[in-house]
Order: sequence, then structure tokens, then C-alpha cells
Amino acid sequence: MREELEKLVGVGMLETQHVNALVMLASSGYCYHRSWGYGKITTVDTVAGRLLIDFQSKTGHGMDLVFAAQSLKAIPKDHIIARKMSDLGSLKQMAAMHHLDLVKLVLQSFGGRATADQIQQALSPDVIADDWKKWWDAAKREMKKDGHFQVPVKKTEPIVYNEQEVSQQHRLLKELRAAKGLKARVAVATELDRSAGDLTDKKAAAIETVAMLNADIASHQRTMPALALEAIFLRDDLRQVGGLEPQPGEVQPLDVWTQGAKLGEVLETLPGAKHRKALVSYRDANPNLWADGVLALLNGSTAKICGELAGMLIAEGKFDKLKETLSRLIGQHAAHSELLLWLARERENDSFADILGPELFRAMLTAIERDQFNEKKSNKLRDFILSDKNLMVELISSAELEVIKDLTRALQLSAAFDDMDKRSLLARIVKEYPVVQSLITGDQTKQDNSLIVSWESLERRKVEYEDLVKKKIPGNSKEIAVARSYGDLRENHEYKAAKEMQKVLMRRKSELEVQLNRARGTDFANVRTDVVSIGTKVTVHDVNNQKAVIFKVCGAWDSDPDNGIIAYLSPIGQALLNHPVGDEVEFELQGTKHKFRIDAIEALPPAAKPMDPAAAPTPVA
Repeated sequence: MREELEKLVGVGMLETQHVNALVMLASSGYCYHRSWGYGKITTVDTVAGRLLIDFQSKTGHGMDLVFAAQSLKAIPKDHIIARKMSDLGSLKQMAAMHHLDLVKLVLQSFGGRATADQIQQALSPDVIADDWKKWWDAAKREMKKDGHFQVPVKKTEPIVYNEQEVSQQHRLLKELRAAKGLKARVAVATELDRSAGDLTDKKAAAIETVAMLNADIASHQRTMPALALEAIFLRDDLRQVGGLEPQPGEVQPLDVWTQGAKLGEVLETLPGAKHRKALVSYRDANPNLWADGVLALLNGSTAKICGELAGMLIAEGKFDKLKETLSRLIGQHAAHSELLLWLARERENDSFADILGPELFRAMLTAIERDQFNEKKSNKLRDFILSDKNLMVELISSAELEVIKDLTRALQLSAAFDDMDKRSLLARIVKEYPVVQSLITGDQTKQDNSLIVSWESLERRKVEYEDLVKKKIPGNSKEIAVARSYGDLRENHEYKAAKEMQKVLMRRKSELEVQLNRARGTDFANVRTDVVSIGTKVTVHDVNNQKAVIFKVCGAWDSDPDNGIIAYLSPIGQALLNHPVGDEVEFELQGTKHKFRIDAIEALPPAAKPMDPAAAPTPVA
């Protein structure tokens, strides 16, 4: 082949620098083009001065020899790509029977090293079509036991093949000594702990590792308590592996907690597998106060951590306190969406049956709406309600029809779901309770779209909207412009924070526009007093204890329970509306049924309509 090509050089059809490239292409038989991908060279025609190549996207493609020498890269016959094109069957057999041989082939194709992602791209889905993760986990276990493969702790670092065999213990201890900082050492020490069964000298490995961890733990117990605790737990596990005794002066979990470590921050940072140990050590360090600390942390943790906290409380005989806290948070609509998400997933647990009712669903709606205004917006609870087709129906199944109607209205008015999702949820209710169909499709639906609000609450919403449009949004735009001027938006935290705030402000603007469009202001004048109406003061007494209570039924945005002011859309307001003196009404609140007898109905003093904005004095900034 070389002689023929050199003849072409002699007659001026090729240049000397093209010969070596063409010889390599002809001898390997496989090539790569940056636009057409990998191909198999089927014919080298020196007479016509062309190559014929079967690319993945086009077969029988002809290419001039000069152009081929300049644009193609030769691929060796034993390269994984060439093997896939020439003998895919044997590679699949190798994948099934000899994991390490296949990984070695891939690594050698990439010069002896490749990342996990590169290996996956080379093998999946052509060679390994099903369950890559299962195959790769098995291959990694074999590589770690084999002395030729260097498997890094970080996934982004390359796996290296060494011709000279190195024991796993020797390799891990070498990495441990080279690791900089406690975090890096914990990562390597964790691998040592997991590989304990394959270590050649467990005691020697444990002695060296424990000593290194102890030296770093002491300097991190105050500044990085979660990492220090993780290292302490790991140190104690490795001591057991090596059969070592504790040494005097070692830092213990109690030392970390007494340095002021906060349970919430520790659990957020610590790996999930260490949560239970952390909670046990927190309990031991705070024998009299630990339960209160755990309960206080429930409302604000992730759903997973909520499960760990609840499990600890139940295991330690604190279930009644847990249930009391959950009932209070749900009743006050103060429960965070992550806590409610955990509770929704736990609804198969009969122990929580009496709090898994309609009030829980109402609290979920409140939490989802509240999430829309959080800087770190979360849709997990909303998505769970949409995906779990039985949840909503199960929660409202114990409610009376009037409560179900009220929940239907609340869902209709909620801005937390788009129209399509809202229709889907409403359809689930209608399927179980066809009687509420008229609320959704009839005239009542049109009427319910309007909100009757007091002039005072309407003015507050308008002031908030004006402040948003005239001050906060323009101010945020300036912040974005300033932050953008700092350059490199990928690492510009000020820019990212300002853009996130922009989303929050624009979302709130849209919400206020919808609310204000639906609002109908009233001064509560000339209200009916023959029945409970919006704008009436209602005196009732509790049928069970004969205690007198006064409610002031006001607009949709009015609520001051301490002073008896309730919104007409609230459960109490809905129960009282349109009933005359002498009627008895029932409603459920916080899981408890109440029965009141109406004693008197009076009109509230009319509320003054606010001054026309054009005539109002200009507010002082």
C-alpha cells in the first residue's frame, strides 16, 4: 500500500505528508469524521484516488484520498468503536461473562483511563442494552477487588488501568495519605470501611486510618460539626473492623454537641445513612431536651428527614407528643409542604388515621400556595397530589357534604394549580361526590369566582400591588443590571439571586392581578339580619358547654380569630351563612366537630370606603 501511495506522490496526485495518514487508515480499516461519526473503510482505490467508507449515517460514501488524509482519523482495529462495528456479538458475550475484560478494552481504547460517563457512552445501549446501573455496579465491585484498576472516589475522576497489580488496601491507604482535608479523608475512609472484607491486614489499615481521622476531627468539631460527627461514626466503625480499643482523649459525639452544633444543620449536611446515629448521639447529649428539639425541627425539614425524626420519636415512646404537634400544625395551617408530603406518604400508617382528614388537605392547599412565594420554590407536594390519584379522595372521605363542597370551592379558587391540573383534581371529587358537579359547571361557579372583600383589605392588596409594580420590580431590575455587570454569569451568585427574586416578584404580581380582578369591595351596609350574612355580628353559644361566642362574618381576606373576625369562606363562616336565629349549625375544625346555636344577628357598623387615590395625599416614602 505504501509503495502505491508513493507512486501517486511521484506523479503529483498526493503530497508526502499524506502518505502516513493514508497507510494508517488503510491498515486499521476504521476511521472517525467529526461530522459523520465513525465509519468502516471498505475500499482503498489508488487508481481512482478514492476511499469508500460505510459511515453510521451513510454507506458507500466516496472520499478523495487527499481529503480523507486531511479530515479522517484512523481508529485501531482493537478500539471499542471498531469492535462494535466489526464484532458486536462477541462484545455482548464479554459483557455477560467477563466484566473486567470489557472495561479494560474500553480503558485501553481511551489511552488507559476514562470516566464512568465515557465508559457508559461507549457501551450503552449498543453492548449493554438493559439495566446499565446494575451491570456497572457489579463491574465496579470486581474492579475494586482486582489489583489492576484504580477506581476513584469521585465519579468525575477517571478510572485507570495499571499493568502492575496493586492491592486494594495499598491503593486506598495511598489515597488516604494523599487526601487533603477531613472531607476527602472521610470519602476514602468510607471506601475502606465498605471494602473491609477484602483488606489484607484489617488491623494495620484501621490503626492508620483511625489515627488520621482523630487528628482532623479535633480541628473540625466546632467549625464543621456534621463532618466531624460523620468522621467520628466512621472512626468507630473502622475500630471495630480492626479490633481496636478506644484511645483516651478522642473526640466523642458529646464533645461536638456541647460545642453548639445545631441538629437541623447537622442533619441537612450529614449523609442519610448517618442520620439515626446522629439523632441517638443528640439524645444522649441532651437527655431532658432532645424530644423538644426534634419536634421543633419537624416543621422545616425535608420529607426524608421528617421521617427520620418521627421514627426516632416513636421509637423513644414520644408518639403522643408527635401526634399533638402534627395536629396543631395542621389545624393552624402552619405545616410546611415537606412535612405534609411525608405525612401523605405515611397515610397507610393507621396510627395517624385521625389526623388524615379533610383539614389535612386544606392545610396542603395552604402550604402549596405559600410555596409559590418562597424564594426556593418547591412543587413536590403539588406534584405528589397530582400523581397520587387516591390521596385527595381518601383525605376527604370522612368529611360531611358541606365540608366537601367547601373544599371544592377552595380548590377552585386556589392559584396553586393550572387549569388543566385543577380540572383533573375536581374530576376526582365529582367522581366520588357527583352532587358537587353544580359547583363546578353551574351558575354557582360563576358566582363563586367573585370575592366579596372589605374596603380595608382591598386597599391593602392595592397598596401591595402598587409597591410591587412601582418599587420592588424596578428595584429588582436595577439589581439584575448591576449584578450582570460583574461578569461570568455562571459563577455570579448576586445575579442568580436577583433573577430568582425576579421570578418571585413576577409570580406575586400575577397572583395579585388575578385576586384584584375578582375582588368586589363592600362596606357591609344594608346587610340582611334575618339570617347570617356577610357583614353581620353573630352571637352563638356552644351547645355542649353553653359558652357564648361572638363571630363577625367579614370579607374573604378578613381574618382575626382572636377578635372574632372570620372570613365568610372559612369553615365557620360557611357553616353560619344563611341561617336564622334559633338554628343549630355544625362544622368540623381541626378534626373536632362543633355545634352552635345562633342567639342573635346584628349588622356590623358600615366600613368607610377609602378615599379616591387621586384625591388622597401622596404617601411619604
